[in-house]
Amino acid sequence: MNKEAIRHTGTYPDIYLKDRQTLILRLRTAKKDMMQCKVIYFARTSPGEKKSVAMECVLRDELFDYYRAELKFRHPARYRKYYFELGGKTEALYLSAWGLGREAPEDGLFEFLYANQTEVIHTPEWSRGQIFYQIFPERFDNGNPDLSPPDCREWGTAPTRENYMGGDLQGIIDHLDHLEELGVQCLYLNPIFSADFNHKYAVTDYYYVDNLFGGNEKFRELVEKVHEKGMKIILDGVFNHTGIHFRQFADILENQEDSGYKDWYHITKFPVTVSNACYECVGAYPYMPKLNTGNPQVREMILEIMEYWISEYGIDGWRLDVADEVDESVWVEARIRLKEKFPGILLLGETWGPGLRLMDGSKMDSIMNYTFRDSVRDFLAYEKIDAEQFDNRIQNMLAKYPEEMNQSMFLPLDSHDTERFLYFCQGKKEKLKLGAAFQMTFVGAPSIYYGDEVGMTGANDPDCRRCMIWDEEKQDRELLEYYQWLTGVRKREACIRTGRYAVNLCEGRMYGFIRYDQEEEIYVLINGEKEEKTVNLPVFYKKRYFDMETGKEYGLLPVGKREFRNSDMYSYGGMLTVPMEPLSVKILKADKGGKVL
Repeated sequence: MNKEAIRHTGTYPDIYLKDRQTLILRLRTAKKDMMQCKVIYFARTSPGEKKSVAMECVLRDELFDYYRAELKFRHPARYRKYYFELGGKTEALYLSAWGLGREAPEDGLFEFLYANQTEVIHTPEWSRGQIFYQIFPERFDNGNPDLSPPDCREWGTAPTRENYMGGDLQGIIDHLDHLEELGVQCLYLNPIFSADFNHKYAVTDYYYVDNLFGGNEKFRELVEKVHEKGMKIILDGVFNHTGIHFRQFADILENQEDSGYKDWYHITKFPVTVSNACYECVGAYPYMPKLNTGNPQVREMILEIMEYWISEYGIDGWRLDVADEVDESVWVEARIRLKEKFPGILLLGETWGPGLRLMDGSKMDSIMNYTFRDSVRDFLAYEKIDAEQFDNRIQNMLAKYPEEMNQSMFLPLDSHDTERFLYFCQGKKEKLKLGAAFQMTFVGAPSIYYGDEVGMTGANDPDCRRCMIWDEEKQDRELLEYYQWLTGVRKREACIRTGRYAVNLCEGRMYGFIRYDQEEEIYVLINGEKEEKTVNLPVFYKKRYFDMETGKEYGLLPVGKREFRNSDMYSYGGMLTVPMEPLSVKILKADKGGKVL
């Protein structure tokens, strides 16, 4: 081993607080020979009392191995110096703040100073492994036709950016049983506040639910009924921009440079007209002017709105639109202020990239993980990448965030801003089922976009915002039953919701992984090939294994001298010979009541 072994450390090593008494250290090394890594640490005042903890290799991508260690203390962690020992086959290297050396360092050490409570990585317990369901309210169901606008189109008409179908909150209330039977645990509603346009992203009043949806009291009824069913509900907070009829922006249009609100927006020239030449806006769209979220008055307005809907209506959190375009001070203050009063709320940020800036522990609990969506799409729908490339993406994605954050990560296959996943699959339901199976067994919080469960398709916006299909004769009932089975498995199996993730097979378009904890393990095998294939699947223990869908038992065979995926990371006690149909998935579980054979 030489210094090339960790030449690209990036942000590693890093350290974060699991709680005030527990430090998590992470180290990244170049993917070469498996190393024995450990962290050596001691109190600043007791340099002669060194302790060490072995680090575990928990993830691996194309370039790197990722190690993790947990340091526990009886009191809040403070003033701990540390360095790393990296043991290869022939020699050891030591990593300190000065870099790599061949001798244990005496100075230039890393140091953790103090465990402040606000620096603890914490996400709401309920959000870990949760099943979300995203609803575009105007297209879910028309529960009260009296609310529909005069130009409302017939339900099921092809969507445009302008037309209305009459969806409302009563329509959601009317179908809560459907959501409960589907296994949904949290509703995420696209914007519902008074606003221009059918999408409601051009807000005119943050304190009123749009009359077309039923108003504030109907929303209160919805929240109460959702909570009665044991579900949560979060709202879409559009705080990056407003509509042109928002009171403060309308004042600018009326009073121009004399307006007391001219600093609430990014005005580029006067006189101001409804034109993107006069102010900054979203995507050069003049009807959604961008707020100056660095303005203290604007920041205070946003925080008051967020608190109002939590305290007065009991919502369980916010999905925050284009969160990475809003001044970061808003989210830092929101987390401190709101979490002190409502520690169980969820802050979910929209971003289309990795989102590391939002996920540093001081802002969001979770992000809309489009990196996940893109990877699943490219592997299963587009077939642009093979299992090896897919695994590299997934492992690299998991390595970016602390384990606690990964468990709450919002996992969409599609949304109101993208093509439907079935559209990506060119209508091939088998591929959608593979994507859903991976989504429902992966680390994080899967999200079903309304209608995916009954076979809805559609190109990008506005086609992805079609009316929900409620006619059972037009629904794909077999697909619905499959979704119900998948969500049932997820809700029953703790190791899927919050357990660890290990990959044990990558062959062509065949991908296998294990979800496990101290109590049990579940094996997922996905065949993305268009032909039958039989594979040898390594398992941890010598037990009896069953197909969770069919009940079929698979006989255990000895591993022998075979080399399997990541056999240097995990100890395999046997293997199963598993025949796979084309474009199919199997979810296997060890007999929990059985003994180790």
